[in-house]
Amino acid sequence: MEEKEINLEQDESLTKSGKYDESDIMILKGLEPVRKRPSMYIGSTDERGLMHCVVEVVDNSIDEALAGYCTEILISINSDGSCTVSDNGRGIPTGIIKEEGKSAVEVVLTKLHAGGKFGSEGYKISGGLHGVGVSCVNALSEWMKVDVYQNGFHYFIEFKRGDSVSPLQKLEKVDKRGTTVTFYPDKEIFETIEFDYDALKNRFREIAFLNKGLVINFEDKREEHERKDRFEFKGGIIEFVDYLNRNKETLFPNPIYFNKKVNTSDIEVCFQYNNSYTEMIHAYANNINTAEGGTHLVGFKNALTKVVNDYAQKNKIVKESEKLSGDDCREGITAIISVKLLNPQFEGQTKTKLGNSEIRVAVERAMQDGFGGYLEEHPKESKELILKCITAQRAREAARNARDLTRRKSVLENTTLPGKLADCSERDPEHCEIYIVEGDSAGGTAKQGRDRRFQAILPLRGKILNVEKARINKVLENTEIKSMITAFGAGIHEEFNEEKLRYNKIICMTDADVDGSHIRILLLTFFFRYMRPLIEKGHVYIAQPPLYKLTRGKEEQYFYSDKDLEQNLEQFDKKGIVIQRYKGLGEMTAHQLWDTTMNPERRILLQVDMEDAVEADQIFNQLMGEEPELRRQFIEENAKLAGELDV
Repeated sequence: MEEKEINLEQDESLTKSGKYDESDIMILKGLEPVRKRPSMYIGSTDERGLMHCVVEVVDNSIDEALAGYCTEILISINSDGSCTVSDNGRGIPTGIIKEEGKSAVEVVLTKLHAGGKFGSEGYKISGGLHGVGVSCVNALSEWMKVDVYQNGFHYFIEFKRGDSVSPLQKLEKVDKRGTTVTFYPDKEIFETIEFDYDALKNRFREIAFLNKGLVINFEDKREEHERKDRFEFKGGIIEFVDYLNRNKETLFPNPIYFNKKVNTSDIEVCFQYNNSYTEMIHAYANNINTAEGGTHLVGFKNALTKVVNDYAQKNKIVKESEKLSGDDCREGITAIISVKLLNPQFEGQTKTKLGNSEIRVAVERAMQDGFGGYLEEHPKESKELILKCITAQRAREAARNARDLTRRKSVLENTTLPGKLADCSERDPEHCEIYIVEGDSAGGTAKQGRDRRFQAILPLRGKILNVEKARINKVLENTEIKSMITAFGAGIHEEFNEEKLRYNKIICMTDADVDGSHIRILLLTFFFRYMRPLIEKGHVYIAQPPLYKLTRGKEEQYFYSDKDLEQNLEQFDKKGIVIQRYKGLGEMTAHQLWDTTMNPERRILLQVDMEDAVEADQIFNQLMGEEPELRRQFIEENAKLAGELDV
């Protein structure tokens, strides 16, 4: 995180006279607040913020689909770098709003908190509840053009940086309806205005899964990028679960699915068990991916555990005194919970956690009827499922002792610490960071080069266990994994507690070769499966050690990629130049490692995020799962990205 100092000497309001009165109060009008503080509205001004803008416009079309009026959406990244979103919904209203003296289209696009989602009859169910979506995009665009097809006519209006160029124009007669929004992101606002096709494609696929029968066409018209995708899933979330489990061996041939109406809420649930040892549950509310869960997820988990235990005890598969835990019942599950409700209450503007208390009861009731009925009607499959849960329970019991050994206090006070942790002297976790390094050689160099005040070093002996192929009891028997859990101090799975985390930054620092990449993916797989909040909360980083050192006389320069080296070599006449290719961290001196890779003022760190959990899960399964054929396929598809491999 970048820290900024306030320079009081440059603040004229404080240095001239110390005066502070009504003349210093600034009232931002219209969309000025958005341009003044864009991150408050779209999260950031980097690639994610840019993607957020596209999704905000698409969400308006999705709301039309939820209302039952839109069946097809076309999204296009145009050759000039702009983006177009078109739908066949009702079109933004074009009539004049008397109080404003302007068309509804212009008001919706130029005023915050203006729209049809605040208690009117326009939208019963909607994801865009903050009313700042498309108007924010307008404010942050160099230009925006909107075409509305409504009442048999074509209407048009254009904006520049949030201000309308002229009033809404009524053009020719047409035999179509819908809205088309085209915008060009403002270079003055965004760090990049290059749309990421792959990231957007994943989001649009997800939307299509959640809206059965909706057609989403997505195309890239930029030169050298031309491609297109079409998403339509008539099976909805059943096909979503099939997609997520496509590379796994499933317990039953078909997913368990039910759709229940409870009061005014629509509950749709689909799940299927596979042969993995991890759970993958994605919960949505009005198409919004509630990454932090909420009441609908709590209701699903509670009901799943209760229904399984009730059935197992009723049919005497387990004793009355025995009880399967939630973890036991969810091992190997892939589930989608999608709820649609009238007045969703999301915690925070990011809408990542659903807070409606009534939806928990609604989901529990739907699960009791839907899943409970399934178990009664499928005794053979039900018994197989219960036996799988019992096997998971036994493995978890075997892991309990191993887990107890990883408790931070008892182990860290032991002088024979596993993993050779060299801790830092700082005790405030916010200012602490830990480097995970491979081998004693790199570990020794890192210990000598670090700043002992706030940097801890944990060397690993060889490669950790591939957790994608192991149950928790085997995972917790692995010495290196126990060392990490102990050092981090926050626990794993349901017991993970961010408040107990001893380091704000967890940095993977491995060699820049094939083995180093393998160790890094093993670490990330472990974090993703057992400590996912570490990634969700932005605590995990990847260090970027240099690949080359260029020396000429007393001058030294470091380069972090082949391309970087090639571009900079053109500046030299190449006489007297010595180029060293680093094969591993152990080849660097402590001073060099500090100067290039560990010094906060000069280092390069890549933050690992959870932008797309669904796609991340698929990649981890593909790279680290049981099927070697999937890895071969991945290598074939991505070989051209690897360049020249140094093995």
